[in-house]
Amino acid sequence: MSRKHFERRNIAKLAGYVPGEQPVDVPVIKLNTNESPYPTSPKVQEAIERFAIESLRRYPQPTADRFRSTAASVHQVARENVIATRGGDELLRLLLTTFVDPGACVGMTDPTYSLYPILTAIQDATVASIPLEADWSLPHDFSSVITEHQCQLTFIVNPHAPSGRLIDQETLRVLASEIEGILVIDEAYVDFVGDDTHDLTQLAVTSDNIVLLRTLSKGYGLAGLRVGYGIGPEHLIEPMLHKTRDSYNLDAISQQLAEAALADQAYAKSVWEQVRLNRTDLCRDLQALGLQVFASECNFLLVTVPLESPLSAEALYEGLKARHILVRYFSHDRLQDKLRITVGTVQENAQLRAHLAALLQGEPFSAST
Repeated sequence: MSRKHFERRNIAKLAGYVPGEQPVDVPVIKLNTNESPYPTSPKVQEAIERFAIESLRRYPQPTADRFRSTAASVHQVARENVIATRGGDELLRLLLTTFVDPGACVGMTDPTYSLYPILTAIQDATVASIPLEADWSLPHDFSSVITEHQCQLTFIVNPHAPSGRLIDQETLRVLASEIEGILVIDEAYVDFVGDDTHDLTQLAVTSDNIVLLRTLSKGYGLAGLRVGYGIGPEHLIEPMLHKTRDSYNLDAISQQLAEAALADQAYAKSVWEQVRLNRTDLCRDLQALGLQVFASECNFLLVTVPLESPLSAEALYEGLKARHILVRYFSHDRLQDKLRITVGTVQENAQLRAHLAALLQGEPFSAST
């Protein structure tokens, strides 16, 4: 007897998102999913100790107003310009649910964050995927292609993943003015940008069609908590906040801990600066091994393995994995000769360099060494 199929047509065709490896009970140097190499703010531990377990019997504040107020203060915008979400990914889903009709088109670059096309397919919308130039910059006709496809929403990761390239503010301002739909600028990695003057918040809140995505997963060491937020003009934030957002989307513990982390800007900035220093040193070390490294404004490096290398990118990935070091390998056509490597601590980066050197020199390895 055949089984009935209940999935929607578009869901049945989905392959689903494949996250980076998250090993359990195996000690590894984890440089594959761009988590912070350093602990979150000590203020978060203090908030945990202060948290009243008794309060868990009640529902949390529905719209995370205290966290939103803290975010608004940090970015010097109004609370009405901020929405708190269950990680940045919930904001992506809210944007699609709220502003994209089924059957409409969503624009994005190629390559990009691989969750974008999956969430677009869940919304039963179509994708206009526009290849980046060889240097990972936007093609000159990007806005015209977006307009041609009548994209209701366009995703841009900035700084870009997986290359680490930063698009300047003026380019994004012009792009937003040239397209008809909403421009979502995913700033998951913006905390690691070296230019302190790069700040799009005022551009976003005074625009008609820009929403910024922020997350506490990368720069605040809270990937396990799942808290993000969006910044934009009130007319774009309001329908997500009061119409399409899940009720009580952010639990009471997450709200309190995220508020503590975000408020401690001094600690966060010290971590970002250390990651930048480590990034510079790691880039130099990888280049000394004969690897090609693209200049990055993120907490990772995109590394090209030259054709003359004794091992391919995939073989290096497997070799490092055997040595309990995880990095990211992609099967994407333009990335098959590359590895994306999260910037670790000074000690982690040193071990990575040593094991990469050993692999490239053909030195044997056993798990007992």
